[in-house]
Amino acid sequence: MLSNTCKYAIRALIYLGKYSSDGTRIGIKKISSDLAIPTPFLGKILQNLVKQKILVSTKGPNGGFGLGKNGDEISLYDIVKIVDGEDFFKNCLIGLQPCATHENKEKQCPVHSRFGPIREQLYQFYQETTIAGILGDMTEFEDLIKL
Repeated sequence: MLSNTCKYAIRALIYLGKYSSDGTRIGIKKISSDLAIPTPFLGKILQNLVKQKILVSTKGPNGGFGLGKNGDEISLYDIVKIVDGEDFFKNCLIGLQPCATHENKEKQCPVHSRFGPIREQLYQFYQETTIAGILGDMTEFEDLIKL
């Protein structure tokens, strides 16, 4: 459901939340290597997040990337909205136009009534789940989770 770009962005933010929480900046080559994401591709993702003030970046020998906000101020919804757009939370599950516009005048798709509540639960989950929350959950599973 999420694009690879969005998944990479989420992984990078979790990584930066874990390793740059003290204000340390981490270079793109280190992030790229540790997360196994191609450097040029990751660079584009991170620069987009810098433009949106989710991340900060510093140039130079001790430069790199860090969180631009506290981890509890960055929700998964914020990331998805920036990277993939809000269509993830609005579009019809099977791609029919009437459901995408949510016009009650038109007949909706056969899965609309069953998927609507699930879509709302997903929306709520993404809104409520923060980078800090994910990091808090990781403390019990550090040996199982590979960023």
